[in-house]
Amino acid sequence: MNAASAPLLPQDEQPENERLDNARLRRELSQARAELEDFTYSVSHDLRASLRHVTAYVQIIKEDLGDQSNAAMTAHLETVSQAARNMGQQIDALMELSRLTQVALQLSTVDAGQLVAAVGADLAPMLAGRAIEWQVAADVPPLCCDAALLRQVVLQLLSNALKFTRTRPLTRIGVAWQVHENGQCAITVTDNGVGFNPQYQGKLFHAFQRLHGAREFEGLGMGLALTRKIVERHGGVVWASGAPDAGCSISFTLPLA
Repeated sequence: MNAASAPLLPQDEQPENERLDNARLRRELSQARAELEDFTYSVSHDLRASLRHVTAYVQIIKEDLGDQSNAAMTAHLETVSQAARNMGQQIDALMELSRLTQVALQLSTVDAGQLVAAVGADLAPMLAGRAIEWQVAADVPPLCCDAALLRQVVLQLLSNALKFTRTRPLTRIGVAWQVHENGQCAITVTDNGVGFNPQYQGKLFHAFQRLHGAREFEGLGMGLALTRKIVERHGGVVWASGAPDAGCSISFTLPLA
């Protein structure tokens, strides 16, 4: 029998050096995870302590100024306070991104269609007065994934679609699916919103990247970065397409159940 057709050795017959290498790699991975947890905690704790000082001293300045404060001073102090609040939200987002890197996946068979409907129902109370046309494909196949994390992805994508279409007299949001040959299912969320310049498509899924000004649309620019991390943890991929004032589509793949 030649080397190419030789059967794989059982686990207990693997060469000693291979077992040692595997054990070393597991130790290094465990150590790297522990160091990441320590680093994340330290950064979060130290930054939050500094932010608390900034916020506290802004309040002290306001109290010390009292009636001597004028409109310009008040506006400047409010800018400082708002910047501190924004940084606090950014720290929270980074902590969530770090958590998603380490959290153990709770895999199960998930009814994706039912989950999309549930998220849509949860968002409904916030959409009073808007004309929205939902086009959700029927019979979305069940997926093998972490249900809570898939819900987070769907909530992010539908929320984004609703946000970037709010200037439209009639909002159109679609959810479609397509089975791929590799045992993956692609879910696509489309909208008829403001879209984006495809030249900057590569920035969409990175932390704190925004393609629209904060005065136009609120947000930190973290939602799609979290979406990408969740999808990649499941072995899937995520991509986007769009054009200015011509809507947007976000697609991701997850394993079929």
